[in-house]
Parts: sequence; structure tokens; C-alpha cells
Amino acid sequence: MQNHGDGNLSELSLQEFVLVGFEGGLETQVLLFAVFLVLYMVTVLGNLTMIVVITLDARLHSPMYFFLKNLSFLDLCYSSVIAPKALANFFSSTKVITFAGCATQFFFFSLLVTTEGFLLAVMAYDRFMAICKPLRYPVTMRPSACARLVVGTYCGGCLNSIVQTSLTFRLPFCSSHRIDHFFCDVPPLLRIACTNTALNELVMFGICGLIIVGTTLVVLISYGYITVTILRMSSGTGRHKVFSTCGSHMTAVSLFYGTVFVMYAQPGAVESMEQGKVVSVFYTLVIPMLNPLIYSLRNKDVKDALRRLGRKHTAT
Repeated sequence: MQNHGDGNLSELSLQEFVLVGFEGGLETQVLLFAVFLVLYMVTVLGNLTMIVVITLDARLHSPMYFFLKNLSFLDLCYSSVIAPKALANFFSSTKVITFAGCATQFFFFSLLVTTEGFLLAVMAYDRFMAICKPLRYPVTMRPSACARLVVGTYCGGCLNSIVQTSLTFRLPFCSSHRIDHFFCDVPPLLRIACTNTALNELVMFGICGLIIVGTTLVVLISYGYITVTILRMSSGTGRHKVFSTCGSHMTAVSLFYGTVFVMYAQPGAVESMEQGKVVSVFYTLVIPMLNPLIYSLRNKDVKDALRRLGRKHTAT
């Protein structure tokens, strides 16, 4: 590892970066550390609980909960790609991350976030089939089809991640090795490259825009049909149950797509890094923490399953 004191920046920048993180004195760092720690602990606890409950309760072995379990797994993984390193850096004097470490963090973060975007669209399609085509639903969404859909979301995520990682880490970083962010992400990395990054920005806006527009269209069309079907229902209780299930999904979708769009799919997103850091905290830590709460607090089946597990546990 290159010595920091010898000032050989060009050689240093090839081996490691410095994650600047958040500005402010010790009090600010302590406060932010506490906030990050609480958010991350609640994220881990909430998502692990969802995974365990859905796995153990036979009544939740349906396509909707299969996708929900995968969503919890993704949330758990991508917050874990970011949070531990960010927490360690709050009290680190160097805040160093190796070139390979940065590329690895970036690759997995990009893979998991893109996969989640696709998965939310798949979940909307699942709700559309369940509510609008109930007779065809058991055949269309049989376990093998659900597994293929989930594998497809990971393939899409992997493809985007390979393109973004290879394009970003081929750039020469000779102007600085200080990343003005708390993790390795495209916008701050493009800012420290000492070459024209127009192609990279175009690819980022193009791919992210295409993914967001494509998946949002799937969600909007699915929920358009669902709304029409619900309004035709004669039973008030049935209507309420469907609305509460779909309402939780729409909340999660709006939060996720909204913040990702602000960060990646609009020109000028690379400019304001302070705003970018706040938005990033939202989708790397707040949304993964909220998803299990949104789905479990608004979902009678999950609450009943939690009670059954609780009773079983106390009985033993």
C-alpha cells in the first residue's frame, strides 16, 4: 500500500480513494454515526424478520410473499454493501477505500439497486394477475415462473452493473483521489475523473432513464387495471383488503423510483453532491428500513403470521 506521506498522487490514486463522507466536526460525526447505526440496525432486524416469517409460515408461501421475501433480501444486502463501511469511516482518520474495494462496492450496489427496481415492477405485475386475472393466476404465477422472474431481475441488474462498473473504473482518476461521498457511486466518481465524462453521463442517464421509465410504465399500467377492477367490486371488505395490499406496494415503489430518479436519471444530477448525499441516505438506508414496516404494518397476513410464530415460540 502506498504511503500517504510521499505525495505521489498519481500512483496513490490507482490504488486507493478517500471517501470524504459528511462535513462537520466531531459532534456532527457522532450524531450521524448514531443515525446511520439506528437506521442500519432497524433495516437488518426488519428485513431478517420478514425473511424468517415468510420462510417459516406455510400460509405465506404464495407468489406475493415469495417476491416480498426477495425484496427483503435485496434491501438487507444493499444496505449492508454501504452501511458498515460508512459507519467505520465516521471515526476513521484516513477514510481510505482501496481501488478494488471501491469497484466491488460500486458493482454490488449497482447490481442490487437495479435488481430491486425490476423486482418492484414484477411485484406490480403479480398483483395485476392476482386481482384482474384470478382464474389464470395459479398457472401464470406458478413457482417455476416466479423463480424465473426473480432470476430475470438479477440478470437485468447484473447487466446494468457490469456496463456501469466497466465504464466508470476505466476512467483515469488523476486530478484527485478524494470521493465527495460516503460510498463509491457514479456521480462523485465522474467528478474526480480527469477526462471528458460526457459518454459516461449519457450512458448513466440513458440506461437509468430507460430502466426507470420501463419499470414505472409496468407499475402504472398494472395499477391502472387494478384500480378499475377494484372499483367494480361489489364487496366493500374485499375492496379495502386489495387497496391496503396495493397501497403498501405503491408507497414502496413511489419512494424508491422517486429518489433513484432524482439521483441518476436527470441531467445535472452529478452537480450537487451535498443534495446527492442526502438523497443517497434515503435510498441506501431509509427505504430498506421502511419497506418491511410498510409491508408488515399494513398487512394483516404478516401480522397474523408474526402472532402465530410468537405463540409457537412462547409455547416451546
